[in-house]
Amino acid sequence: MTQRTLVMIRHAKSSWTNPLQSDFERPLNERGKKEAPEMGKKLKKAHIIPDLIIASSAKRTKQTAKRIAEEVGYDVENIKWEEKLYHCIPSVLEETIYEVSNSVKTVFIVAHNPGITEFVNQLVPEFKIDNMPTCGIVATHVETEEWNNFSIANKKVFLFEQPGNEHN
Repeated sequence: MTQRTLVMIRHAKSSWTNPLQSDFERPLNERGKKEAPEMGKKLKKAHIIPDLIIASSAKRTKQTAKRIAEEVGYDVENIKWEEKLYHCIPSVLEETIYEVSNSVKTVFIVAHNPGITEFVNQLVPEFKIDNMPTCGIVATHVETEEWNNFSIANKKVFLFEQPGNEHN
């Protein structure tokens, strides 16, 4: 059985300085710009390197995905932008996983709340969180030959990380 890795990432902290700005166009604030690369460094240190990054095409998720990609050595030109991930429900996240090529062993998905919290809470019975924090990461080992068997595959959450958590 092939072990695959799914890494769910919520976008970093966004800016609310312009109240007239559309939600879709909201950028990262200074904290978010700092935390996204920090989380990328944590993933790299843990040797969690993506074969594919899929992200919502909203501005803050794009900025988060690019910063993380740069830190883990992933070509930002190869990020797959998906408008359907913008404020989607968990089933859309699952559909996105089903579409991943079986040549991909590790996939990062960068998306939004509340869908991402609901999704990670459905992964395994042993893992529950109240809220996926901004730039939070939940990484799961998935035992499956094909991504389209994701829903029935044996899964184990092995990492829950957020900005400010310092591990040696």
